[in-house]
Amino acid sequence: MTTIGLIGAGHIGSQIARKAVQLGYQVVLSNRRGPEVLGDLVQELGDHARAASPAEAAETADLAVVTVPLKAIGSVPIEPLIGKIVIDTNNYYPQRDGQITALDEETTTTAQMLQEHLPESFVVKAFNHIPAADITTAGRPAGDPDRRALAVASDHDAALLVVSRLLDRFGFDPVPIQPLSESWRIQRDTPGYVQPLTAPQLVHALALAKRYRDM
Repeated sequence: MTTIGLIGAGHIGSQIARKAVQLGYQVVLSNRRGPEVLGDLVQELGDHARAASPAEAAETADLAVVTVPLKAIGSVPIEPLIGKIVIDTNNYYPQRDGQITALDEETTTTAQMLQEHLPESFVVKAFNHIPAADITTAGRPAGDPDRRALAVASDHDAALLVVSRLLDRFGFDPVPIQPLSESWRIQRDTPGYVQPLTAPQLVHALALAKRYRDM
């Protein structure tokens, strides 16, 4: 895996791109407004980065990251992502995304919605419960007793392993969740959300998580 394609280049996407470039990955950035508005970020990132359309970023990616607002996931290209691992970083904010009945009723999760939109891709939930700036600053070497942990959820074992290895390279201990429907355990307002926890602490926080209806 050498190229990470980012569909969305906001706070989270840009920080993932910065860390990826530091580690030697190629990144292809895209957003809904067009590649021309990403010139400053591409210049900052250097020779390992370029801007493209979302479709081209998806086509070029060995690993794709969808980091657009939830209300925009219907615009994520489908065909170029067939057979690929796709990281979903999203959270549901009704004030931004509008009310989504299935999420309000907790019959699905944001990651399951993306998996339904991309039925032939392998969706993995990751990077949704860490402040964007911490992606490039909070990583620590493996074995550090204070190393931060990040949850990673998927229905697909191989995809879960690939993204877990990426988190490790980024400086975080991966804590796997399966199936993807259990990714609600790290949604906003749960005990582990945006908290700098070690792996044992995060495992405990995930176990304590409650559905919104039970809070």
